[in-house]
Amino acid sequence: MSETSFTPRVFSGIQPSGNLHLGNYLGALKRFVDWQAKDVESIYCMVDLHAITVWQDPKDLQKSTRELCAGFIAAGLDPEKSILINQSQVPEHAQLAWIFNCVARMGWMQRMTQWKDKAGKNAQNASLGLFAYPALMAADILTYHATHVPVGEDQKQHLELARDIATKFNHDYDVDFFPIPEPVIEGAGTRVMSLRDGSKKMSKSDVSDASRINLTDDADTIAKKIRKAKTDPDALPSEAKGLEERPEARNLINIYAALNGQSVDQVLADVGGKQFGEFKPMLAELAVSKLSPITTEMARLMDNQDEIDKILTRGSERARSITAPILRKTYDIVGMVAPVEM
Repeated sequence: MSETSFTPRVFSGIQPSGNLHLGNYLGALKRFVDWQAKDVESIYCMVDLHAITVWQDPKDLQKSTRELCAGFIAAGLDPEKSILINQSQVPEHAQLAWIFNCVARMGWMQRMTQWKDKAGKNAQNASLGLFAYPALMAADILTYHATHVPVGEDQKQHLELARDIATKFNHDYDVDFFPIPEPVIEGAGTRVMSLRDGSKKMSKSDVSDASRINLTDDADTIAKKIRKAKTDPDALPSEAKGLEERPEARNLINIYAALNGQSVDQVLADVGGKQFGEFKPMLAELAVSKLSPITTEMARLMDNQDEIDKILTRGSERARSITAPILRKTYDIVGMVAPVEM
């Protein structure tokens, strides 16, 4: 079996579950924009098929899908440079997922931490889709022959399974057809924590709205939330080691570093010795300057939803020019008779 050289291509997706927040921006959207600047072909996806593995209100799901697309664009993704898609509008995702359901093993799925966490003791009543979620995620990536996947730490195990599926498919059919995608997890701000508890991830499901900065928050709300963020009484250290036992301080420094495109060490070289009463206004000013334009553009797009729908339709057409030939070849490898045109 000869070595195949795969064209570098980036794929990543976010569930349209509503309430985009700072963690989504720093952990995903900002990184997507960084990849776009590298001039590597990139596909970014609103993964609505993943969202319905648990029940969704249909109207809320449609709104959240469009809002997520608006967030992608407002954060800096150019639909002419990157391909923006709604997962369900590109049928090859689901079609390849079925093949991967037949490649993946039950034991692989049962080991998934997210399955155990979400299904819990009620696993018999969880949806089959929730159980098979990782095979669909593998299909999302591999139907584009994506080579790099920007992911958060909580999705790294799923990407490892996608690599296992690609490896097993290639081995079972004695081909070098699917690339083994590489995870991209880098830099400060990859995991943004709650403003009220530095040991918990920032989340839209947190009861306290003060725990997160929403991308729909206005400037005054952003500044107020940062002023009230939980901290400790000590001054900021001059090096990263001094943040080890200070989760809230580490979180605010990580946020500043990520928003400003700096390393933690660079930030601490500037602010070491300052009290939070001096640092928080600096962080608030930076956050408002970076996030307010995103909020404004998201609102404009949500008032012009036809524009969003046209972008997604065009994105699906561009995506299918990649996915249809790959699925057709996959069918041929497996021995399935596919239509001439897919």
